[in-house]
Amino acid sequence: MKSLLKVAIFSLLLGSASLAMAQEATVNINTADVETLSQLPGIGATKAQAIVEDRTANGPFASVEELDRVNGIGAATIEGLRAQAGT
Repeated sequence: MKSLLKVAIFSLLLGSASLAMAQEATVNINTADVETLSQLPGIGATKAQAIVEDRTANGPFASVEELDRVNGIGAATIEGLRAQAGT
């Protein structure tokens, strides 16, 4: 019975660690395609397309903050992206 309890606790801990790692994964705004970008919070298909077009025309973004150069993306959207997007 003790072994079963230990296995159950270990499984819970392992699952929690996997979830934490998944939440830390980031989308690279310089390499992601429209479909991937559109899954970010506050970014739909139109803004995702605008990000890709801006990136193509002006080069890569040095930081997530530089997304403000894309029409329709402001400080609130950038703040919402900090945990899930990177360069």
